[in-house]
Amino acid sequence: MRISYLSKQTGLPVATIKYYLRERLLPPGRPTGRNQADYDDRHLRRLQLIRALTHVGKLDLSTVRQLLASIEDRQLPLAGLYEVVHSLSGEAANLSDATADVDQFIDELGWAVHPDAAGRAQLAQVVAALRRLGCDCSIQFFAPYAAMAEQLVEQEMALLPADDADVDRAAAVVRAVLLEVALTAVHRMAREHYVYQWLGKGSSERPARAEAAADRA
Repeated sequence: MRISYLSKQTGLPVATIKYYLRERLLPPGRPTGRNQADYDDRHLRRLQLIRALTHVGKLDLSTVRQLLASIEDRQLPLAGLYEVVHSLSGEAANLSDATADVDQFIDELGWAVHPDAAGRAQLAQVVAALRRLGCDCSIQFFAPYAAMAEQLVEQEMALLPADDADVDRAAAVVRAVLLEVALTAVHRMAREHYVYQWLGKGSSERPARAEAAADRA
């Protein structure tokens, strides 16, 4: 069968099916010519399975990929397969809750952020992971992060000329990348400073670098 027939039978756009082929969620068809291939019932069943897991099960493609790999692993017993399903489904549910919280958080901030922005997904993954590890992590924990980020971006934007046509695009990109590195570096040093302060309360022990700095002073 042709890819157009697969599209008609599954209700998935041809572009989506081609994406699944590129991402190897769907095995390649039998080549019949340049940029053409034939597909069979295996492909139809796989697409129906992916559609059920994504559209009805509300699973993301990363989770679907892992489930498909587990289904094809003949050395994995059925009990083990169900364990994978339960584990991945739970993770997907946690991620879904975290994503909803992040979306609401962004709305409350009044930020204009694209629904598919990488930052949304990254923050949701962080929140979901923290919660899976038992960390009591309300989304409002990140409010100070957002306030600080706004202040830093305002400083960064102040370096740009008023006219977009005069912007040095290369400099803007390099500055964006390097300032993120700088932010991480400063954050780590601040953590180190406060950890030493916290550990030093009620203790005579001091880090060697702190002692050396005091000696030089």
